Amino acid sequence: MIERSTPIRVFIVDDSALVRQVLGQFLGNHPGIQVVGMAADPLYAIDKMRRDWPDVLVLDVEMPRMDGLTFLRQIMAERPTPTIICSTLTEAGNDLNVEALAAGAVGVFTKAKLGLKQSLESIAGNLVRCIEEAAKTRPVARHALPPAEKKDLPVVPALLKTTDRIVTLGCSTGGTQALEFVLRQLPRDCPGLVIVQHMPEKFTADFARRLNSLCQIEVREARHLDRVHTGLALLAPGGFHMQLKRSGAHYLVEVLDGPAVNRHKPSVDVLFRSAARHAGSNALGIIMTGMGDDGARGLLAMREQGASTVAQDEASCVVFGMPKEAIRLGAAQTIEPLARMPILINQYGISARNG
Repeated sequence: MIERSTPIRVFIVDDSALVRQVLGQFLGNHPGIQVVGMAADPLYAIDKMRRDWPDVLVLDVEMPRMDGLTFLRQIMAERPTPTIICSTLTEAGNDLNVEALAAGAVGVFTKAKLGLKQSLESIAGNLVRCIEEAAKTRPVARHALPPAEKKDLPVVPALLKTTDRIVTLGCSTGGTQALEFVLRQLPRDCPGLVIVQHMPEKFTADFARRLNSLCQIEVREARHLDRVHTGLALLAPGGFHMQLKRSGAHYLVEVLDGPAVNRHKPSVDVLFRSAARHAGSNALGIIMTGMGDDGARGLLAMREQGASTVAQDEASCVVFGMPKEAIRLGAAQTIEPLARMPILINQYGISARNG
């Protein structure tokens, strides 16, 4: 993680003069932040940024001339920079926000269409925290992958699809890209997966639909008492915890409300601890890129109950927080780069089928 003693240099790109004025004034008054520039659209922004490249970019997604999403993808391909998306909270906006997170944005904050000045003032404190966290990240150029083909497979009787082994996976900042990289490479006969990705409420369903459109396996937002089976990845819904349960020969998920754990809901620790209790040695636990320590103690519980456990290595993480803490606790049996994760999951599934 990057430690700093100098102000965080921020550039704001938004077509609203009011947004630029309010954010520029508020952020400019913060002792730990320096606003190095503002622009009304990406074409103006890129010329200014090249003269004084920022540490963090605050970017609107809906703008004239070049939309923010196109600009973000260009930035991430050419010079990856921690980027926070500034967006209106609408259904269409959710889709764009999910696309932006998948393209490499490290956070999203929302502004209201009505009462814009008051809305910006109310979220300014959260934005500062988001900028401080973003400055500690290390975005990487997007992994290029060909689109996975959706193949028509014969219908398999439900009993044969029961999975004796399951894969639990937890991630946070940088996880949207990492998950796409991993899941797109998994075959239809991979073990069932249960996943916690820290993401705002209302975003997870769109994110799951996006992944489902790209992957050979089925990916969807989990529902209460969904059964885990081969070729299915269940994503914990934002604003709820997800736990694994065993029911006879099957695994189910419980989607439950409750207080935040480690400041998160869903929490990776909640999922991992339930896997330790109910799956034991029949589980593979993987902790990937993310800030903080959520999931580290849960992964340790899994290892203590005989599960196989893996942490992502520092070099391939956007933020080496959650994996670092898991490694410090001795929770990870192995430390692997992101590129190895789909291979490990495939090998785990093959070993299960071969007994």
